[in-house]
Amino acid sequence: MTGNYTVLPPLQSAYMPFMQAIQITTTGGPEALVYTQVARPSPKRGEALIAVEAIGVNFIDVYFREGRYPSSLPFIPGQEAAGTVVEVGEGVTTLKPGDRVAWCGTLGTYAEFAVASSARLVSIPEGVTSVQAAAAMLQGMTAHYLAHATHTIQPGETVLIHAGAGGTGLLLTQMARKLGARVLTTVSTEEKAQLSREAGADEPILYTQVDFAAEVKRITENKGLPVVYDSVGKSTFEQSLSCLHPRGMLVLFGASSGAVPPFDLIRLSALGSLYVTRPSLKDYIATPEDLSARATDIFRWLADGTLNLRIEHTYPLKDAAQAHRDLESRNTTGKVILQP
Repeated sequence: MTGNYTVLPPLQSAYMPFMQAIQITTTGGPEALVYTQVARPSPKRGEALIAVEAIGVNFIDVYFREGRYPSSLPFIPGQEAAGTVVEVGEGVTTLKPGDRVAWCGTLGTYAEFAVASSARLVSIPEGVTSVQAAAAMLQGMTAHYLAHATHTIQPGETVLIHAGAGGTGLLLTQMARKLGARVLTTVSTEEKAQLSREAGADEPILYTQVDFAAEVKRITENKGLPVVYDSVGKSTFEQSLSCLHPRGMLVLFGASSGAVPPFDLIRLSALGSLYVTRPSLKDYIATPEDLSARATDIFRWLADGTLNLRIEHTYPLKDAAQAHRDLESRNTTGKVILQP
């Protein structure tokens, strides 16, 4: 007892019927993210209830908030988190209360508690914090599949990574260098260029000062690139295509500037038999084996220092709207985290 109040152990609060969460009842701008009290979920068969300790904020959360990706209303946004298991549903034998886990790809993480399928939960090893795990799941595994599967980077290749100072950009830069590539990135400021260099970029290009496509042609002596990794979309798509050499690949894995407009595929032939792909993480971790392999690599590299995370922007859960404003206005670098 403390005064007239009983201090409950952290896990005991899991059995309270309510929790604080961000809820969306009408899609729209950041103001659609409402901090409120909702019913605490209960795990169904094959699921676990997790006390959330850290939540990753990603552009896909913005797409759901805007309604670009539809979801039944009302809903709790967020698809990436880490925390501690407090209860397991019927049939779950691989997890128990007290286990530390991380996950991504399941809506509902902007909350004090969340449920997820036990098959999609990854154990957090010693040497990795919950904040690190939440920061690395979606962006880390995205960078992993981009570099190792969508286009398998070969030693000696030169690659271009847009948004080089963003969370995925910094991780992808490190992985590309680890695979032996020469890395070009695009950034908006000299400060972000320095962050990109620290991650291993050979040539950060300030797209606010120069035409990045012209700069790529200069750097490559008009030879072009085998691959461009583009998470920006509308404002970079056309110039990204012009950066490729014949049979090169544009990997469009995001659309932070907006959706790419309709495109006549015959142009890919005219530009040199180019490839364009629009990959999604869910298809690269669809099997338990792929999920485990990618997450294991990411966590191992975090624990041994091979992979460095940049986490400079942490907000209380109630300030999720401000986190979205800062993310969309490019006022953040690295990973954005919410904490209940």
